[in-house]
Amino acid sequence: MSASTDRSGRVAGKKALVTGGAQGLGAASAWMLARHGAKVAIADLNLSGAAALADAINVELGAGTACAFFLDVTDEEGWRPVIDAAAAAMGGLSVLVNNAGIAPMGTIEDMPTDLWDRTMAINVDSVFFGSRAALRVMRDHMPGSIVNISSIAGMIASANFVGYNTSKAAVWMLSKSIALYCAREGLDIRCNSVHPTFVNTPLLDGIGRGTQEERLAKLARQIPIGRVGEPDDVAYSVLYLASDESRMMTGAELKLDGGISAM
Repeated sequence: MSASTDRSGRVAGKKALVTGGAQGLGAASAWMLARHGAKVAIADLNLSGAAALADAINVELGAGTACAFFLDVTDEEGWRPVIDAAAAAMGGLSVLVNNAGIAPMGTIEDMPTDLWDRTMAINVDSVFFGSRAALRVMRDHMPGSIVNISSIAGMIASANFVGYNTSKAAVWMLSKSIALYCAREGLDIRCNSVHPTFVNTPLLDGIGRGTQEERLAKLARQIPIGRVGEPDDVAYSVLYLASDESRMMTGAELKLDGGISAM
């Protein structure tokens, strides 16, 4: 649950779809957007988790604030009915947050091809499929914003995350291409990417050894400011990019890396 309780209406009237929304960054983003005035559709493979989150949001913020849908983001044909159902439930669609992703370890020599393919499908194909499906509806509900969750790992490589590095770099460039397309077509729909460093979510569960406290401490030592991120750190950037406060920002990237890229 987001720590923010400021219902300032920064995204009042916005209708947002968040993928991978049942936990982690997706759940934090859904809470943040809802608490600042948006309606949110939470899409996830884990429908029960997405529905539980939608119920919690509706209890706190009022019935009809949130809804939930099953979505396999790698299924191109599955996107259109979810987009249409979400738009029908919310009265439109003006924000898409492409958040679903995985972060498997693997080097160029030891990463299995099937895991490479799965990483590209979840991290890259989903953004391509989702953005294309969403634009069809978003053009009727402008101004709009597509927010793609990339990673600082899409800008700075590691020997041990060949698939993750490559996929998140692809999301970075895909975001720019979408932004330029929308601008060329005269669509008031912006597209930007967010690039966090390590964030304290279940995505970190498979990284490192020892207790959670030991693993987080080790990761924090790699970050100049000395701490890993929290989900709300990313959710606040999603809030800004979804809002009209960022209306002059498109094809850009927000680095939430604690100073890593400055070294």
